[in-house]
Amino acid sequence: MYALVLAAGRGRRFGGDKLAAPFRGATIIGHVAGTLAHAMSARLLAGGVAVVPVRATALTWRLDTAGLEVVENPDAGTGLASSLRIGLAALAQPERSPVAAAALVVLADQPLLRLAVIEALISAWEAAPGTYRPRYADQPAEPGHPVLLGRADWALADALHGDQGLGALLTGHPGIRLVEVAGTNPDVDTPEDLRLLEDLT
Repeated sequence: MYALVLAAGRGRRFGGDKLAAPFRGATIIGHVAGTLAHAMSARLLAGGVAVVPVRATALTWRLDTAGLEVVENPDAGTGLASSLRIGLAALAQPERSPVAAAALVVLADQPLLRLAVIEALISAWEAAPGTYRPRYADQPAEPGHPVLLGRADWALADALHGDQGLGALLTGHPGIRLVEVAGTNPDVDTPEDLRLLEDLT
């Protein structure tokens, strides 16, 4: 099981450099990378790949320090779909050991990512391999992240274009299974989103 961190967005609605924005004593990406580092040290994850824009030195350093393999996306400006495909291709390399049987797809702008949610998803997958996503108690009507994408479903990414993520495809996907979890895990699109997160406990 490997993480796939999608961190190549430009953050236009935020005003740029979103992932470096301060949040609760760290940065947005610092929180995400730290949680994944804990998951790797706990051996929930064998490792991970993070997809970043070309020449994103500070971002690369933070992700590399957390133990993630960093892959550049020269087409980052085209949207999320290209990053997803590049990341899955990196995880699918035949020399990777252990072989990646699933990918935990993580959005880099969700600093409330919790180890407990990762544990719940992986536990469900270990009991019955497939594709899973969390359903948060405080956001039951919204598609939850991270998505645990079973290897058999990686080809779904080939049908995506531009800024499309997996959400639209998985909503009607018959094999998707939900894991009930507490709380919430909103993403940060604007400075106002970040201010609202500061008020959450």
